[in-house]
Amino acid sequence: MEAVYGRKTEEMKTTTIRNSLLLLLAACIWGVAFVAQSAGMDYVGPFTFNASRFLLGGTVLLPLIFWRRQKEAGQKMSREEKGKKRRTAVIGGICCGLAICSASTFQQMGIMYTTVGKAGFITTLYIIMVPIFGLFFHKRVRPVVWLGAVMAACGLYLLCMNESLSLNRGDVLVFICAVLFSVHILVIDYFSPKADGVVLSCIQFYTSAVICTVCALIWEKPSLSGITGAAVPILYAGIMSCGVAYTLQIIGQKDMDATVAALILSLESVVSVLAGWVILGQKMSGKELLGCAIVFAAVVLVQLPERKKDVLHNVDSGNV
Repeated sequence: MEAVYGRKTEEMKTTTIRNSLLLLLAACIWGVAFVAQSAGMDYVGPFTFNASRFLLGGTVLLPLIFWRRQKEAGQKMSREEKGKKRRTAVIGGICCGLAICSASTFQQMGIMYTTVGKAGFITTLYIIMVPIFGLFFHKRVRPVVWLGAVMAACGLYLLCMNESLSLNRGDVLVFICAVLFSVHILVIDYFSPKADGVVLSCIQFYTSAVICTVCALIWEKPSLSGITGAAVPILYAGIMSCGVAYTLQIIGQKDMDATVAALILSLESVVSVLAGWVILGQKMSGKELLGCAIVFAAVVLVQLPERKKDVLHNVDSGNV
């Protein structure tokens, strides 16, 4: 029994570390992408920008999907199993696409009417919303994770909030964005163990691209010159932020606690400030540095292993 426990514990630890690093890399890419996202708005509207980057993000994944299909061609799987897996990927991809399309659009529109500091804090409220929403699905949340979520919220407040707390149109739009990002994280948490992560990611991007394209044609006036002017921001946001980072999120969230995943992904705000400091020469105040430290401490805290008897209970009950 001890040998089985030791092996399963080691496998669980390795998987957790790997998934945590994948999510951290995704957060770093998104943090740097904030510069590109802001620059793109100088040339095109929010729907046009999102349609372009999501279309590009889905397209860059097609060669990877084809390569994986060729590699898995020799694997034995019944026709029924293949059909079930395909249906799950399509349904999950559409659900993820609806969530990410809505969240990204509200974020882009909200930034137009509010300040970056307020938008950054309000968006990252998803780290508190995820465990609250998770309770409706009977998900167990450790007390230390709740503590980490509160610490991360306090750190993000110090890091991002410099203006008054009065709500305006942009604040409301970004708050809706935070709710939708919470839904997106929970939807991925549900579908990622049941479907191919890369296929799921590709379908969500194409779903979002179609919706944003229709909206852009109705409410905006997309032009080739505008898209060409925003080519560099769109390329980075499409290839890195969408094609790479969102795929890393889907793969990294597999077998990962959704609340812990949200806390790691919240480092996006820290990275964006650091990127502005290093790349753009923007200095950080002592309050902002303290916020960074608190967020990092919260992420480290929730990564600490549970007590041995709790882990042993999970092994015995088959939950590992």
